[in-house]
Amino acid sequence: MTQGVVVGEESARLITFEGVDGCGKSTQLRLAAERLRAAGEAVVTTFEPGDTALGRELRRLLLDGEFVPVPEAELLLFLADRAQHVREVIASALARGAWVLCDRYSDSTLAYQLAARQLADQQIPLHALLNFAECGVRPGLTLWFDLSVEQAAARMRQRESSGEAPTRLDDEQAAFHQRVAAAFAQQWQAEPERIARIDADRPIADVHGDVCAALARRLPLSAVAAQ
Repeated sequence: MTQGVVVGEESARLITFEGVDGCGKSTQLRLAAERLRAAGEAVVTTFEPGDTALGRELRRLLLDGEFVPVPEAELLLFLADRAQHVREVIASALARGAWVLCDRYSDSTLAYQLAARQLADQQIPLHALLNFAECGVRPGLTLWFDLSVEQAAARMRQRESSGEAPTRLDDEQAAFHQRVAAAFAQQWQAEPERIARIDADRPIADVHGDVCAALARRLPLSAVAAQ
């Protein structure tokens, strides 16, 4: 397990992909990874929750629906998954000099657990908790795939009709997902230097073009846009 990331510094090589369920971020992460590898870059793709042995058990507890944690427990379980994930997967990849493309990170915690679960009004040392779980590793760039809750829900119904089972969070009421979407918009407004908004209500190829432009604009990856 690698401890070799400088705590307290942003890592420009950590790129996170965020948005409501159904926004297309996972597809765009895969395409971005392919583009970066074609440009000769070392890339690690990963996701939250669940991309470690411990994380798989936490993901099952969080999302399968067999158990329904109270909001406070849900928050702490997601943070536990992140700490394990950073120490076991992200930190070691960054230490090797790889680009890390991560499907969900702390912005999802802020949107789902703090805003949608309405925990933000509680007396929680929010930033201290997030920083602790991140082990000092902050993304250099976050791509937020902006899609209306209605459009996202339609895409999720298409997935379910093709056999993909929804998670416990997918089955939340529309008001919950509206709070998630609003929280992502607020985070973008608060940190536009880190978060790039991508209009996700377009064909996959058009969205991918904007992703490549954002990568080339924010990071030293001019070869990506030139392909």
